[in-house]
Amino acid sequence: MVEETPRLAVLASGTGTILEAILGAGLPVCVVIADRPCRAARLAENAGVPVEIVERESYGPDFDRLAYTHRLVDSVKRHQVDVVAMAGFGTILAAPLFTDYAGRILNTHPALLPAFKGWHAVRDALAAGVTATGCTVHVATEVVDEGPILAQEEVIVEPDDTEASLHERIKSVERRLYPETIRLFLENFSKGANR
Repeated sequence: MVEETPRLAVLASGTGTILEAILGAGLPVCVVIADRPCRAARLAENAGVPVEIVERESYGPDFDRLAYTHRLVDSVKRHQVDVVAMAGFGTILAAPLFTDYAGRILNTHPALLPAFKGWHAVRDALAAGVTATGCTVHVATEVVDEGPILAQEEVIVEPDDTEASLHERIKSVERRLYPETIRLFLENFSKGANR
């Protein structure tokens, strides 16, 4: 009996450095879904990976998160995706994705969760004066930066760190740890451990 390779979707919004690491690790990405035209989408296209732009029309109070999430879930389903990896995806999604893909959505966060949740984790770690922060890979849930932790790695905060310098060192860990963790998750998924 041959185990089928799980189909991985990557959700991306920005420069695509995490996506680049995922692609560079040879992970089985079947589609990249972006919420706007961005470098990540161009990287995927250049790598021969299908791209769908599920464009977010509004960034104001009229944004319909539920309707947007339904459009995104439709896109994921069209590609018969097994596992979803968020890679710097800038839109917080509503319940339908987390219901349909419960336990199969991965995320990376630039802090040692449960500390410093949210969009400004690196800035918040510096403001708190901690001597170490890091990177967390976790199973994403509807509650932002919650869900079971799969892997963490510490990054020391240097006395002269700025938000940019510290974030870059965290990203260098992320670009290694996230693909390694995704690979292990997919291997376990193939064996039925994550279904």
